[in-house]
Amino acid sequence: QVQLVESGGGLVQAGGSLRLSCAASGRSFSSYVMGWFRQAPGKERVFVAAISWSGGGTAYTDSVKGRFTVSRDNAKNTVYLHMNTLKPEDTAVYYCAASLFPLRAVGGEVRDFGSWGQGTQVTVSS
Repeated sequence: QVQLVESGGGLVQAGGSLRLSCAASGRSFSSYVMGWFRQAPGKERVFVAAISWSGGGTAYTDSVKGRFTVSRDNAKNTVYLHMNTLKPEDTAVYYCAASLFPLRAVGGEVRDFGSWGQGTQVTVSS
């Protein structure tokens, strides 16, 4: 198991930027595919982005392509989500998650990820 703690959420105006961080502890961080999910009030938790063990591969949901970038620093046991051109519809609690499946096998489903952080709130005002 790996323990995950997110940070960096907050209130930002539409068009602004935020960087979320997720610090990991426990089993070898570089063994995990890391993902970001978000959950808006009254809605299901949905996939946002994922990054491979090495950082060489990434995946995004269509609505954030070109605006969000996922990256990782294995030396710091940290994964990041850089969010640009934020929109009110990006408002949600953002969760970091870890998976032992390879990136090509991760279908963006919650069940593909076995470890989760507590979430960080992102609010985008119009």
